[in-house]
Amino acid sequence: MSTLADLEADLSDKGSSQALKDFISETEEIVGSLNLDLVKLADSVDSGDCDPDVLNGIFRGAHSIKGLAGMFGFEDLSQLAHSMEGLLDGLRLGKVAFTQHLIDTLFASLDILIKLIDGKSADEAFTLDLQPTLQQISQAANGSAQVLDDPFAGLDIEASILNVLTEYEEHRLLENVRKGRTIQLIKLTFELSSFDQDLAEITQLLKLQGEVISTLPSAGDIGERIAFQILYGSELTKPDIERLLNLENLDIRTCGETANEPEDEGFLLEEPVAAEQVLPATNPLVSPEAVDGASSLRSISRTVRVDIDKLDLLMNIVGELVLSKSAITNLSDRLKLTSEKELATDLGKTTRILERRLHELQKGVMDVRMVPVGQLFEKMMRIVRRVSNEQGKKVSLDIRGADTELDKLIIEDVSDPLMHIVRNAIDHGLETPQERLAAGKPEKGQVQLWASQKGNHVVIEVHDDGRGIDSDKVRRKAVQKGLVSENHVMTDEEVYDLLFEPGFSTRDEVSDLSGRGVGMDVVKNNISALSGMIEVRSEFGQGSSMIITLPITLAIIKALIVQVADKTYAIPINSVLETLMVERDVIQTIERREVIELRETTVPLMRLGRAFGFEDNDKEEDRKLFVAIVGLAEKRMGFIVDELLGQQDVVIKSLGKALAFVKGIAGAAELGNQKTILVLDVAGLMNETLRGDTALNV
Repeated sequence: MSTLADLEADLSDKGSSQALKDFISETEEIVGSLNLDLVKLADSVDSGDCDPDVLNGIFRGAHSIKGLAGMFGFEDLSQLAHSMEGLLDGLRLGKVAFTQHLIDTLFASLDILIKLIDGKSADEAFTLDLQPTLQQISQAANGSAQVLDDPFAGLDIEASILNVLTEYEEHRLLENVRKGRTIQLIKLTFELSSFDQDLAEITQLLKLQGEVISTLPSAGDIGERIAFQILYGSELTKPDIERLLNLENLDIRTCGETANEPEDEGFLLEEPVAAEQVLPATNPLVSPEAVDGASSLRSISRTVRVDIDKLDLLMNIVGELVLSKSAITNLSDRLKLTSEKELATDLGKTTRILERRLHELQKGVMDVRMVPVGQLFEKMMRIVRRVSNEQGKKVSLDIRGADTELDKLIIEDVSDPLMHIVRNAIDHGLETPQERLAAGKPEKGQVQLWASQKGNHVVIEVHDDGRGIDSDKVRRKAVQKGLVSENHVMTDEEVYDLLFEPGFSTRDEVSDLSGRGVGMDVVKNNISALSGMIEVRSEFGQGSSMIITLPITLAIIKALIVQVADKTYAIPINSVLETLMVERDVIQTIERREVIELRETTVPLMRLGRAFGFEDNDKEEDRKLFVAIVGLAEKRMGFIVDELLGQQDVVIKSLGKALAFVKGIAGAAELGNQKTILVLDVAGLMNETLRGDTALNV
């Protein structure tokens, strides 16, 4: 019998576990933003023009992780984030030089930070040796920036303003002066009831054209209003700012110009600027409530972070409802055969209403699970930069279709295969800068990550403009390894398929990234496990492409139910292009493969009964054959089956690791009549057939 102490301990453990999940989720989100901002910062290192907003975002991210890690007692994580925060603060204040070495240090520190967070998600006691990283940060912090003896010489800014600037604001003022920007003081007054929203709006507007260095309260008799002075650096002139803000009584002074300025009165307005003039009612960025001075405690964001396990549970419940609906439909059909036809009709109507509502619920749950591919592409930015630096290559990344959506679980499972492909594109594909210049190419290579939705599939393309695949070299390596005979004639597609053979590599030397023959076979297996397909295209000397085709989701799908040798199978309908009933004599044999001509295209066929090792019952010479034409990406194939039994929603269940060796099967599904059937892996069957395998291990 459990004691009260045991119950409290159990609740404490559950609370700790949930808190750790929240910590991991929060830090992952911060790390994602850090990664994007670091990439932006790295892009500006050559120009030396460091965007202060981006830098401040990175600084705040490191500070937030430090605080969160300290709350949970992760001293190592907190120490690393604190060191990064110190280095970033030095850069913010101009005490550390903005160099490539500093950027490299920040990226290396972020990598260790990510490893620590990932490790602690599995084991709270996980840690790493941080001394090399902390020492690297310390060395980067010693790269001092140049300091001028009189940084504000020539600036006509009152001492009362300069004396209240923070160290960071002084540095930003100096940076604007160095860039040759015009420094101006802008004074505005606002209604006390809404000055915070109004000031934020003006600040955002000014940031579009320059930098708001500091915002300071202004002294003076202003009654029911409050005045602020904005120290502003930009390329704009005074008339430009007047047009930008579009205010009637705007007072602007360009620092350095002393003519016609009163010496003793300071920077005061004769009349305050009304709030209505500062933020007109027609301004689309301001709500009526803000103008009226009303306040609200409602959150700005309408986003709720949800654990994917909870969504899986909800999806499983929806799946069970789908099966229950199918069972009700089956009962309705059986009831129609009895004398209770009126009751059967009413039940059928109710079932159709249930089906529509269930479809809406299913769609709603699926929409919640969908996330943009951009989340995956953002992770690749850091990979591209790190690998290109390690290889001494210059690489630009072109991303398109980042808003294309995929199931969250598919996004996670495809991330590692995509990382391998991107690494190989840089290591194997792209040449060194010297080789590219000698070949008449730009010094900087390009990797393209494109995503698009095609029907019920998402296509992810990885292109590079590198050296391409030398088909002859691949074939020679295959002959050396005994994979093909020397006299065997191979198509380009067959040659490219060799790249996915276990242990196959064209590298003569082994590097940290490539040459061991490990990776591409795992890539293909992982993508196949997602019912996906990968294709290779290449032009020697011009570049290569890896094209991944994935289903949008693997949860609840509509399937074509077929019968093969008294066995029932489900084919995911998103892979079925059409169904045919053909005469036997239209089937031809080309190179020992059965094919049919379909709209001037040759489509290879697979007899599912023979592939699965069942006894061939197809002996009637005059019997017509049923063919399901399936397709993934640009490939097409026909599955010959005995019967087409119709369409039905099914929920795919995994076969588990014990049956992972079974080829051609994606999982199992339960029909409404409580019968369990197997779901065919279309991509796997197509791959095996196109490679020449005629029998599968089932």
